[in-house]
Order: sequence, then C-alpha cells, then structure tokens
Amino acid sequence: MALRTSSSFLSSTSSCSSLCFSFNPLLFSTQRRFTVSLSRSRRFFAMSAAAAENDGIFTSPEVAKSFDFSNEERIYKWWESQGYFKPNIDKGGDPFVVPMPPPNVTGSLHMGHAMFVTLEDIMIRYNRMKGRPTLWLPGTDHAGIATQLVVERMLAAEGVKRADLGRDEFTKRVWEWKQKYGGTITNQIKRLGASCDWTRERFTLDEQLSRAVVEAFIRLHEKGLIYQGSYMVNWSPNLQTAVSDLEVEYSEEPGTLYYIKYRVAGGSKSDYLTIATTRPETLFGDTAVAVNPQDERYAKFIGKQAIVPLTFGRHVPILSDKYVDKDFGTGVLKISPGHDHNDYLLARKLGLPILNVMNKDGTLNEVAGLYAGLDRFEARKKLWSDLEETGLAVKKEAHTSRVPRSQRGGEIIEPLVSKQWFVSMEPLAERALEAVSKGELTIMPERFEKIYNHWLSNIKDWCISRQLWWGHRIPVCSLWPFSTLGWPDESAEDFKRFYPTSVLETGHDILFFWVARMVMMGIEFTGTVPFSNVYLHGLIRDSQGRKMSKTLGNVIDPLDTIAEYGTDALRFTLALGTAGQDLNLSMERLTSNKAFTNKLWNAGKFILRNLPHQDDTLAWEALLAHKFDKVESVVKLPLPECWVVSKLHVLVDEVTASYEKLFFGDVGREIYDFFWADFADWYIEVSKARLYHSGDHSVASVSQAALIYIFGSILKLLHPFMPFVTEELWQALPSRQEALIVSAWPPTSLPRDIDSIKKFENLQALTRAIRNVRAEYAVEPAKLISASIVANPDVIQYISGEREVLALLSRLDLGNVNFAEAPPGDANQSVHVVASEGLEAYLPLSDMVDISAEVQRLSKRLVKMQAEYDGLMARLGSSSFVEKAPEDIVRGVREKAAEAEEKLTLTKNRLNFLKSKVLIAN
Repeated sequence: MALRTSSSFLSSTSSCSSLCFSFNPLLFSTQRRFTVSLSRSRRFFAMSAAAAENDGIFTSPEVAKSFDFSNEERIYKWWESQGYFKPNIDKGGDPFVVPMPPPNVTGSLHMGHAMFVTLEDIMIRYNRMKGRPTLWLPGTDHAGIATQLVVERMLAAEGVKRADLGRDEFTKRVWEWKQKYGGTITNQIKRLGASCDWTRERFTLDEQLSRAVVEAFIRLHEKGLIYQGSYMVNWSPNLQTAVSDLEVEYSEEPGTLYYIKYRVAGGSKSDYLTIATTRPETLFGDTAVAVNPQDERYAKFIGKQAIVPLTFGRHVPILSDKYVDKDFGTGVLKISPGHDHNDYLLARKLGLPILNVMNKDGTLNEVAGLYAGLDRFEARKKLWSDLEETGLAVKKEAHTSRVPRSQRGGEIIEPLVSKQWFVSMEPLAERALEAVSKGELTIMPERFEKIYNHWLSNIKDWCISRQLWWGHRIPVCSLWPFSTLGWPDESAEDFKRFYPTSVLETGHDILFFWVARMVMMGIEFTGTVPFSNVYLHGLIRDSQGRKMSKTLGNVIDPLDTIAEYGTDALRFTLALGTAGQDLNLSMERLTSNKAFTNKLWNAGKFILRNLPHQDDTLAWEALLAHKFDKVESVVKLPLPECWVVSKLHVLVDEVTASYEKLFFGDVGREIYDFFWADFADWYIEVSKARLYHSGDHSVASVSQAALIYIFGSILKLLHPFMPFVTEELWQALPSRQEALIVSAWPPTSLPRDIDSIKKFENLQALTRAIRNVRAEYAVEPAKLISASIVANPDVIQYISGEREVLALLSRLDLGNVNFAEAPPGDANQSVHVVASEGLEAYLPLSDMVDISAEVQRLSKRLVKMQAEYDGLMARLGSSSFVEKAPEDIVRGVREKAAEAEEKLTLTKNRLNFLKSKVLIAN
C-alpha cells in the first residue's frame, strides 16, 4: 500500500468513521532545522545543557515517583514553541499531509474527537519520525446550522430575535461569538496532543476559502451541474432551513396509528376505504388513494374517486400500484406527495400533482381550510377530534414509528417541497466509483467498499442551499451575467430579494459520505483523486457496548478521563481498536493502560539509577562503545543481551510493517507485549545480575548499554501512541540528541540471532518450571534452594554460562547449582521438572519443605476436602434436589463438585508423592 500522503477526516458513519490520505505539496514552506552532533564521550554531558535549555519543562524519573499528567501541557507548549509541528522540507521525501476534519466551531471535545485526533496524530508523528516532510493542517468548521442556533438562543435570552437585528448585525454578533468562544474546541484538541501546525490554522469562512467555494459553485453551474428547482427536501421548521439527508437522525419512537374512513364518491354509505396513517394532518395534501393491484378486497374501487375527509368534498382518484403494502395497516395508502419522500417519488411516477399544506414554520397553510395557522401537532389533535364527531374516525392504536429528527435542533423534520439549489450528482459519482474500481482509491477495511459503491450508485442530487444568515452565500450576482437560471424578467436585485437568506451547505454530514463527496469534488476540480486511502474505524461505545448518549447518562468526557488517567493512557486505549470495529471503552482498560504508563516510568527510573556517574568518563566511554547495528557486534553479546536485542530488532520490523498497514491495534499490542513480557519482566531482572552481582565492570557496561539502547528504541516505537510520557523519559536519557518528536525512526532489518532467541527461551522455560515448583510448595520468596540441572553438553554450556542469571531469577543458591548430563544420586528425594526437550531440573524436597509436617498438613486438609466433596455428591444423588431445584442451582452444584474432585485428586497425588519420599528417607 503506497500512501502518497495523509488526509484525515473524522465523524461517525452508521457504524464507522474514516481517515483519508491525500497529497498537497503547495501546503509546504521552507524551514531549516539544525542538529548538533556530539562525540560519544560528550553525549552524556549534553544532557545538563539540554535540561537547562528546557527550563524546567521536563521532570526526570530519578526524582519523580510517577509521571505527572500536569506536565503534559508544558511539554505540548514546548513542542509548539520549538517549531516541531511545522513540516521540514529539508529532509526530502514524499510529503505527508493531513487536513484535519474541521470540528464545529460550536463544539466541545467528545470521544469521537479523541478517536480521530489519536489516530491522525499517530500517523503524523510516525511519518515525521520516518523523515517525511509532515504537515497536519488544522481548522474549524463554521457549522452554519449549529452556530446560528447557538447565537439565536443567546439572543433569545436577551429578548432579541434574529429578525429584529437584520442580517448584517446578526452576522456581526455571530463573529463576535466566534472570536470569544470559537477556540474552545481547538484548545481541547491540543490537550489530546495533536501535533498540528497551528500557524496555518484555517476557518471555513476565511476569505481564501470563501473564494474557493464561490469558484467551485460557478464552475459547477457553468457545466450545468448546479440547478435550482422545487423538489422534496428535509425541512427544519424551527431553524427555517432545508437540511441534508445526512443531517437527519432517525429514531424508533412510540406514536399513534390513526384509522380514517375515505368515502367512495357515488357509492353507498358502506362504500368507503379505511386508511391508516401516523400523520393525519397531511390528508389536506392528498392527491390520490392507492391499493395493491393484487388486493382483492379493493379491486372494485380501482378507477373510482375517493372523498378526502373534512375538505368539503374534494375528490382524488383511487389507483393501484404494486408499491402499496397489502399487509401494512389496512392495505390502503393515502398519497400526500408534498409531505412524504416515498409519496413524492410515487406521485412523480404516476403523474400526480403535488399539494403543499405546510408553511415553513410548521403551521398549516390556507390549503388546510379551517385548520390554517394551526401548528402541525395541534392540527393533528383537532383533526382527529373533528373526524370522531363526523363519524369518519375508525380507531387509533399505539404504533412505533421511525421518526426523523434534526441532528442539530432535535426537532421533528418535515418532508417538504421547496425551491432550492441542487448539484447533479450522477456524473460526479461515476468518476468516484471508477477511482475505487481502478485501484486509485483504497477503502480499508475492504468490506466498506460495498457501502461506498452502494451509496454512490444510488446517490440523490445534493441540496446545497440553506436558508441561513451564517455561511457561504450563493453567488447569484456573479452568476447573473452568464445566467441560465430561468428568470429573464427579473433583475439581479429582484433575484437577490427572492433568495435573501440562502447560503451554501458545506457541512460534514456523516463523514464517510463527506469523504465520498470530497473524492467527487477533488476529481472534478483537480482531475485527480484527492486521497489514495480511506481508513474507517468504529464508534466508541460504553463498557456494555451501548452508544454513548446523554439520555443513557453514559457519556465519558475525554478531559475528565485525561485528568484521572492521563492523555497517554486514553490515546493508547483508543488506538488498540481494530479497524472498522466498534470499541467498548471501559475504566478497566484505562486503568490497565495507566499502569502501563507507570511501568514505563519505573523502567526509566531503574535505568537512570543504574548508569555510571556523569563524571566517570571511562565508564561512559566503555558504555558508548557498544554497538548493536552490526551482525558481528550482536552475535558477540552475552546470551541475554543477544536475545533481547534480537527480539527488539524483530519487533522494530513488525511494528514498522503494522504502522505502514495502519494496523494500529497490532502496533500497540506488539509494543506492549515486548515491553512488559520481554523487557520489563525478563531483561530488567536479568540486568540486576549484571549490575549487582557480577562484579565485572565490562559485563555491567554491556548491560547498561543494552538497557539504554532498548529502552530508547521502545520510546521511539511508542511515541506516536503515547507522546507525553515517552518525550519526558526520552529527555532524561543521556544518549538522546534531540527531541523525541523529531528523532529518527529506528531502522529496520537490523541483525538478530535466532539461535540465541531459542537458547534464551530454554533458560526462560527452566526458570518458569522452577518458579512453578516453588509456588506449588509455597516456598518463601527469600529462601534460596539447591538445584541440579540436567542437559546435554551444548545446552549445559550456555545455561551454565548464565548461572548467575538463573540463580537470581529462580531464587537458587548459587553455590549449590550443579550442571550434569545425568540425574543426581538423590533424585528420588527431589522434585523432577522438565523445562523443555533435553533440559530438566531436580529440586531437593528438603530444601523447600519439611516433608513430615507437610504430610500431616495435607492429611488433615484431605479429610476436610473429602467431606465437602461427599456432601456435594450427596445433594446430586438426591432425586428431589435434582428434579425440584432450579436448573441454575443444580448446575452450580455440579460445577462445584467437579472442581472439588479435581482438587481432591491433586491433593491425593501430592500426599502420596510426599509419603513415598518419607519412606525412602527412612
């Protein structure tokens, strides 16, 4: 997969969000960065100078118990002040550019923002360290609907309406609000560690961007791809504007199904059709009644006329169409094409007129007769009451409906025919579909290609006008000289008055579809696909898998989470998800990853405390002389160092490959497992034998060098995920020359010795086997025991070469650890363990336990265990219990009995083993 560069966008789709990748070399400006190169013997002493330069920004693990989250903001400001977020084109290579999906200027941080910031920042930091000129271009969206709504509410609190101010004064107030509150989301995004070049921050109403919008509008219009007409749109009565399909959220809500009689014209009183509707107030807009042609119940009425109730006898035709569902309601459909998307399409197919009964504010208009002026919901109540009085109301019953609500205001959206501006999408969609089919655009995970293709193959024309005062205004004056708009009798001024409040819709909608639109527009205006890859991730849900909502009270605030767990723990948790899959966010995960942060800190503390004194020049010369990038230097290392360095080099290759594939969950798990399972649990423990027990300065020196090298590499690999704690630890290391954020990524394909990995794994297996025996016999941790290690000569050679390590890790008495090719003479008085094929150990029982006392203890315990087991079996043997007790109770007793039987068997075996040793001893 070749990423030309990265453009990341984020907001939720039905189940996923997306990040996209593109290239724009015009975004770069020249910048130079100077690096000071120090000789090996002087690198350590540069640390004090750097610390002074940092002016207290960083805290060393040597003096702090744990990483202080309050340092995160200081570290961030230091990065920014040093210019590290700016692209460095002097490094060469393909630029990597991410235009931030601009969050709404009205917004405040939520977990969706935390997810996109984390993933995009991981990409940015990784590519920056890889040496690519890297730019993350930040910005905010003017959010026409949301911002206007916020300001109108603010004015309402002052007793002022938008209309009272006029457009110019209102937009002035919006700009004032933006200047005062619009930076909130930006500052919160910074708190997540977003390494954007804030000197290039953009706002979607900036003059340059506004000019680009006008240019795009005019170009599309000149090509005949923008037109104006009256079509069905989603109308927001409170906001007084059309909204996109993707700005409407549907929810299952309890409602009512109303059954109404429609009399058949010219028939008897018994000739009527009963329709079922959830919106009886729209009957004034009925232009037909339809039934299924195969519905025998109504065949005799097809071709006749129905009388619309409460309309003083208005007639509409009774038609047949297979679209009508015979099984819904009564199988009779009222067609109100001015107020229902499906009815609108059906009316256009059947050639029916469109009748609008709704004003823009949600009240009924003069077509509704006596009901004109009533709010749509008030009209519904009055209408039903009148239907009951006239005998036309049949019944009403509870019904769950799929209700469309405004994504912003939350009100119920009204389908309405309105004169708006539209973009013809089909020709644009064809080229966007080709981009995927030809491999110019890759969607990850691949299964989401179907969604992309389905949406573009069934795309509707895009309503781009909004009846708002805040936004990009439609450039009607610019268009008038070329006009093909269809009002030859009107002047430009008349035209402007006709659409005094229309602005262009440039909102995000649901991001996946916004990305598709970006692809279409990018191809249209540049001739090339703007992104090479689209990466989709899932939604963040609560620990129970529920979508976060204020209603459920399960919303987790990222800033609160950061205050308690730290930004690094939050980012690491979010990044461990699988592409395309939703992530259940639990406090347990956050707690675990906070512990990971502390483990990193403690590892750094251990390393720094065990380095030579800064004045010991000879020790530092020896330490810095060790190299790990050549085959000959790696194979000469002692076994533990050769093992851990080889494992690290394998890790670098695996992690780099996962970063390149955008498998961020794999990256996190691979680093976590190596650090915790290999480095912290094993090598740091091994190093204690070198540092505290060897007495050999050369052995200690190679261990110190390995600790610094490996830990520094871990910090580099982990930095894109956990930038703050890794930078703080990096600044404390004596070997670092520059900030971690701009340090070079570890090279791949470094040497590794697979044979040493296998050998050390044998040493690990032996250590685990001895530890298990100690645990089984409850040997006190401080007690050292003897051991006889039996293996073939080759194995004995490398195991015995690390006897100090084995003794330290296994708590063995170093003076009584013997190596041989055959079992010892007292093998029958020892516990025999097999670590691996050809590697065994014999551990004298007398070293671990008082055999006679242990036999007595186990004998007493066995009696008690047998009694408990017999009691459980007695209950299960009782037919009255098994047949009458609840099934879960019986199942629980069976499970306890099985567990008791297993423990009983193990205890008997151990007791018999100990008794045999007593007999042999006697």
